[in-house]
Amino acid sequence: MDVEQRLKGAGIDLPLPPKPLGAYIEAFRSGPWLLLSGMLPVIDGKPHFVGKVGRELTTQDGYVAARIACLNGLAAAKEALGSLDRVAHVVKLAVYIAAADGYLEHPKAADGASELLRLAFGEEGLSPRIVLGVASIPLGMAVEVELVLEIRD
Repeated sequence: MDVEQRLKGAGIDLPLPPKPLGAYIEAFRSGPWLLLSGMLPVIDGKPHFVGKVGRELTTQDGYVAARIACLNGLAAAKEALGSLDRVAHVVKLAVYIAAADGYLEHPKAADGASELLRLAFGEEGLSPRIVLGVASIPLGMAVEVELVLEIRD
């Protein structure tokens, strides 16, 4: 079963790839690596989950925001590669969370991205990750996700 069929079987449709919000590109291939820009929880070009996790937003909101941002990353990867079946392994996942002072559940929110990657790619979707609480994220959104993927030709 291919990656998109796996997602579809779980009731998840790949969105259109996001448009850059500034002077950058969404994806760049260097040798066997595909590096993706920071992905935001944007749906149809509109920001979702604006605010800080642990203040205006719950950990569950952060989880869903991370999942949406990661799904946008998969859409950008598909556009760059033609097919997500070319992904051999998720090499690194970084999840940045706009967190209120004293917030401690960063890993639970970040699991929204990690669990989506495992659903899409199986155990090859699990990778080293870093999860950081930050003061702010563009457009006031709650989460930003960065991915590095290993590509097979």
